Amino acid sequence: MAESPEQFRGQARLPRCAEPLRYDLILRPDLAACTFSGSAAIAVAVSAPTRFLVLNAADLAVDQSSIRFQDSAPTKVVQFEEDEILVIGFDQELPLGEGVLTMNFTGTLNDQMRGFYRSKYEYKGESRNMAVTQFEAADARRCFPCWDEPAFKAKFKLTLQVPSELVALSNMPVVKETVHGPLKTVYYEESPLMSTYLVAIVVGLFDYIESSTLEGTKVRVYTQVGKTNQGNFALDVAVKSLNLYKDYFATPYPLPKLDMIAIPDFAAGAMENYGLVTYREAALLYDEQLSSASNKQQVAITVAHELAHQWFGNLVTMEWWTHLWLNEGFASWVSYLAVESIFPEWNNWTQFLDETTSGLRLDALAESHPIEVEVNHASEIDAIFDSISYDKGASVIRMLQSYLGADRFQKALASYIKKYAFSNAKTEDLWAVLEEETGEPVKDLMTTWTKQQGYPVIYAKLNGQDLELEQAQFLSDGSAGPGMWIVPVTSCYGSYDLQKKFLLKAKTDKMHIKDFAASQSADRGTGENFWIKLNIDQTGFYRVKYDDELAAGLVNAIKAKKLSLMDMIGIVEDSYALSVACKQTLTSLLRLLNAYRHESDYTVLSHVTSVCLGVNKISADATPDLSRDIKQLLIKLLLLAAKRVGWDPKDGESHLDVMLRSVLLIALVKLGHDETINEAIRRFHIFLEDRNTPLLPPDNRKAAYLAVMRTVSTSSRAGYDALLKIYRETAEAQEKSRVLGSLSSCPDKDIVVEALNFMLTDEVRNQDAFYVLGGISLEGREVAWAWLKENWDHIVKTWPSSSLISDFVSSIVSPFTSEEKAAEVSEFFATRVKPSFERSLKQSLERVRISARWIESIRSEPSLAETVHELVQ
Repeated sequence: MAESPEQFRGQARLPRCAEPLRYDLILRPDLAACTFSGSAAIAVAVSAPTRFLVLNAADLAVDQSSIRFQDSAPTKVVQFEEDEILVIGFDQELPLGEGVLTMNFTGTLNDQMRGFYRSKYEYKGESRNMAVTQFEAADARRCFPCWDEPAFKAKFKLTLQVPSELVALSNMPVVKETVHGPLKTVYYEESPLMSTYLVAIVVGLFDYIESSTLEGTKVRVYTQVGKTNQGNFALDVAVKSLNLYKDYFATPYPLPKLDMIAIPDFAAGAMENYGLVTYREAALLYDEQLSSASNKQQVAITVAHELAHQWFGNLVTMEWWTHLWLNEGFASWVSYLAVESIFPEWNNWTQFLDETTSGLRLDALAESHPIEVEVNHASEIDAIFDSISYDKGASVIRMLQSYLGADRFQKALASYIKKYAFSNAKTEDLWAVLEEETGEPVKDLMTTWTKQQGYPVIYAKLNGQDLELEQAQFLSDGSAGPGMWIVPVTSCYGSYDLQKKFLLKAKTDKMHIKDFAASQSADRGTGENFWIKLNIDQTGFYRVKYDDELAAGLVNAIKAKKLSLMDMIGIVEDSYALSVACKQTLTSLLRLLNAYRHESDYTVLSHVTSVCLGVNKISADATPDLSRDIKQLLIKLLLLAAKRVGWDPKDGESHLDVMLRSVLLIALVKLGHDETINEAIRRFHIFLEDRNTPLLPPDNRKAAYLAVMRTVSTSSRAGYDALLKIYRETAEAQEKSRVLGSLSSCPDKDIVVEALNFMLTDEVRNQDAFYVLGGISLEGREVAWAWLKENWDHIVKTWPSSSLISDFVSSIVSPFTSEEKAAEVSEFFATRVKPSFERSLKQSLERVRISARWIESIRSEPSLAETVHELVQ
């Protein structure tokens, strides 16, 4: 047995010879000095011979003289900062069985939005600090020494010493409080078994509103003082979600209470801490007067997502970060199930295709990764909180549920939750339970989707009476990857009444047309009735490339309104992706888009507009001389629908029409439609005089702000200053984000730089930088890149977390479209890359090269100009 603390360095995981059973923690945050002190008494079970206790600690000063285990002092204590571990060595082997480890420590309330940190808020006109925790993935170790891995579940008993006028919250209800003058001590109930990353503490001034579930669980929403009316909507969704999940998982909510709280500085959207869920304000607060319909939807989905985690994630926790997707993919999928049930009129499952689309786009990169990723160091974990874990994860769960059937799937999930409650599970454990309950080959099927990256495109072609299918890995750079999948193929022929499904297991297979039904041997010659659609309602995570005859049949079916909304979305998204990969022409994509010009549904048009904006961007670089005509063509596509919804809300109109108005107005402004831009600016000026005018409701403001920024230049900057004034005068996070997302969209390069510099000031919270980054105009690309290089050292220091630093890289690098630029960016980062954003950088460079290749292909299309001129008439 090795004798030195050095042996524990460079290991992915902590040794298993000792495990924590219970933590007794006392924490004393000092909100004025931004420091904290604490002491821990940890009951530890020693299960194998060892002289060492090894646990995690980072950015903490541990008082080595205070460390005791069973009353004996250690002979050697070493803290390895880069490994984030504390190694405590004794001169003799530790007795097997249970013992108590005690120590004192101090730390800083940092401003990095991770660990135990401070967030700033205004109270009665002055700035105050609150203390907040954010521990996922590996940051509990920044608050107290602990076994900071999800599989080391233990019970937690917390005690806080805080200023007596403040509210102090944690995962469990308060048992008692004792006040000593300016300070009070708050004692909390002991928690059930849980992982360290779910422990939470919030200390500050708050108001709350409360309600309770059918079972009597108390649910509260905490907000800054005076904002509780903005918590009503989330409270209602929370209570309904908890009632629904209790039935769906056939298991009661596991804790005595649930609090949800809005935090002004918050890196993610929200965090599912057990019994104390934290949110950024825009993801929890909803104000009838000031929030848009899409804000409302975002709040509902986020609340439903975090509350699903109380079962799937908190009660049953992934064994290691490799299985993060189980947590996130599942919570994303089931949040749509909940919201669909609470708000059926939102057509939520059709909107789910937004998630599938973003998963498919990222996973078509060679620099993507499998759903299940090997994680060897804490620093790698953050980078897998991406569209693969969430969106592809959720989409393959939808595919599996659709293959197994909703009832069988639900019963199996309930068994899984019961079997692994208060414990940990791996991906294979879920497959095993599903297999046992359904008798289907779940593990073989799903392993092809979770252990290898990417997904297939299925080539479909007619050969006499046979429909021939062939699968190949789809990549946006046009190459064919080596992947092979077991694909649940669904198909229908001329009508949704005639469906077939089977598992495509080989590279190729075929179906007989006559298998669909003899009755429907509609003569192919009649054209109108003949169509075949694969991947019905896009439940499968794959794309389809049809031969010319099949593609023509689908265009007719779109025009004749024969297809479901989900299928109409799938066809346009697949066609766009195939065009980017140069597997079909931009010419044919434009012809297809033209078939959607009479469409009026939000869910379909939100995808059509996003494809239109993608085409607009690439054509600006690929065919500058055709660019104006292509803009006109795209405007023409959207104008009928835009005229139908108009600018002004109508009495009794649907939630989806409110969302549609916003999406279309923004798209028309971005495409340079003069009439829309002029009307937007007219309404903006009325709004400047009267912030309550009905002429510019929250849903239409982003379009107006973008229109204003199109007219701004260094010599005529009134619009920019007016937007800054709105930003400074509003207290609403959602309104601030609308302004921030518009400032950098200006065609004037100097204004773009000014907006980026404004983002670096104290006036913009670090968490909100990505709004400004996401809005940069095409004209601003070069100056934004120069700005990034110049400010790089400052940015790396200020935004250390992976998700935030990745936003800088991908927002500024991805819009470029030339090989030369990709080489220049690579060269700059050659000496500066860090693990936290390395994957994001590689993906961004890959996107640049994909665009460059697409541009070459577009320039060589013989009939593009002719088609554009024909369609624009």
